[in-house]
Amino acid sequence: MQTHTMALVAHAPGGPDVMQWESVPMAPPGPGEALLRQTAIGVNFLDIYYRSGLYPWPDATLIPGAEAAGVVEQVGDGVTTVRPGDRVAYVMRLGAYRQSRIVAADRLVKLPDAISDNQAASVILKGLTVHSLVTSCYRVRPGDTVLVHAAAGGVGLLLGQWLAALGARAIGTAGTDEKVALAKAHGYDAVINYKTTDFVAAVMDLTAGQKCAAVYDSVGADTWRGSLKCLAPFGMFVTFGQSSGMIKDFTLADLAMGGSLSANRPIVMDYIATQAELARRATALFSMIESGKIRAGSSSTHPLQEAAAVHQAMADRQTSGSAVLIP
Repeated sequence: MQTHTMALVAHAPGGPDVMQWESVPMAPPGPGEALLRQTAIGVNFLDIYYRSGLYPWPDATLIPGAEAAGVVEQVGDGVTTVRPGDRVAYVMRLGAYRQSRIVAADRLVKLPDAISDNQAASVILKGLTVHSLVTSCYRVRPGDTVLVHAAAGGVGLLLGQWLAALGARAIGTAGTDEKVALAKAHGYDAVINYKTTDFVAAVMDLTAGQKCAAVYDSVGADTWRGSLKCLAPFGMFVTFGQSSGMIKDFTLADLAMGGSLSANRPIVMDYIATQAELARRATALFSMIESGKIRAGSSSTHPLQEAAAVHQAMADRQTSGSAVLIP
């Protein structure tokens, strides 16, 4: 028997106000599926990219949201990995901005007792992203110097702590003195206010001209040229977001001019495409949190219906840390 759940639905790309609070149909879980009552939903720039139309929609309507946590209420035939009552979290490109949801059971990750639903929703996508960044996009080694843009954002705060745990020297950039201080409290050896300081010149000073082994850049248009200038020969440019706009005019010749550089454009979904990889990376993430090597937690919580205001604040770069929506 089909039921309904409330969700934020967009019927056309646009600004934050295109998301409308509506009732949407929801079938019972089929074979291999689970019904999840969602308790916390993470907010990411990925949600904004889809809602605005920067990323193409798979259907005529869109429910944003890529990460959430909740409780399994019912499972379909053949499901053995989770059962009713289990606390779980997931990462998917779309669909999380709703109260309840049907999810393929092999996409669900069980939560350890030590990690709250809010923590999980604030960290699962960002944490899996960070694990992929430091182990697969560029394998960070002890002693590496690494530059991270948006160091006070949700991914940036996790990155700083993870890099420190790996024995790397993390240099960050942020846009306000408050964000600089926040990033410094999360593992960064030095943080540059890019609004008041030329970050390329600052990196040259901080590294005595030796530059960086890798740059993790989620800002895009405003930073990519400077990012390449911060790389030592054979360095890795990892571009994994575009909060300031998409990169344009980039050519392979730019890598040659910088000293045989490499570039990587990861999509975290590719790194967790199989159940085995999802489980492996999630286990590593939860282990880092439980050991205290990284601190995870949302900096702010908001009712799900107020997602539009959170989107606007993120687009205006008025946020730091993570935001969680509560259904």
